[in-house]
Amino acid sequence: MIKVLVVDDDFMVAKIHSGYVARVDGFEIVGVAHTGADAIRAVDELRPELVLLDIYLPDMDGLSVLRELRASTTRPSADPDVIVITAARDLDTVRGAIRGGALHYLIKPFSYEALRDQLENFRALHQKLSGLPGDSPAAQQDVDQIFGTRTHRAAPPKGLATETAQIVERILRETTATDGDVSAAECADAAGVSRVSARKYLEHFVTSGRAEVRLRYGGTGRPERRYHWTR
Repeated sequence: MIKVLVVDDDFMVAKIHSGYVARVDGFEIVGVAHTGADAIRAVDELRPELVLLDIYLPDMDGLSVLRELRASTTRPSADPDVIVITAARDLDTVRGAIRGGALHYLIKPFSYEALRDQLENFRALHQKLSGLPGDSPAAQQDVDQIFGTRTHRAAPPKGLATETAQIVERILRETTATDGDVSAAECADAAGVSRVSARKYLEHFVTSGRAEVRLRYGGTGRPERRYHWTR
């Protein structure tokens, strides 16, 4: 489980965001802080791997908290990643978050789906880093894959409709949630599109790193390509 600390001065908002996190597989809330000082103290004590950090706090702004977390030499084992969650829209704050090393910047109010996507991006990044050997240098391909998990979800390429891509994505997610995978033919039946069309969308998700192909062998002929959501 990936441990998450929620930092927000509004008790109700913090409760809502905590509920969002709890709905995403693989994440658990280990603490909630309502001030900057409490946030820094909670990081030291709870060792979260991810902090959802508000900017507007009563004692210090979130960017100061972020700088403190990055600058301190007293917490080498407590250096969490940070996603900024705030109503602040000014570019200086956005730049400050980027320079402070924030993974992403979500503007309030945001939907559960928006936060879920970022948590799943973080989980993919976490898994990729954990899968690399720690005693050998990373290859450029490894680095490209790691940084690729941090990019925002892009629209489908020309010729693929966003609405159909969302339907295929939902089918992939639901199938994967039951520890399964889906073929192009099965996806086509569920989505109400042709097999060729379903295959194009499924391969798009594979190319963009959001799905994997599993080959199923059996009988004669070529193995069946089956798709599994990875994000």
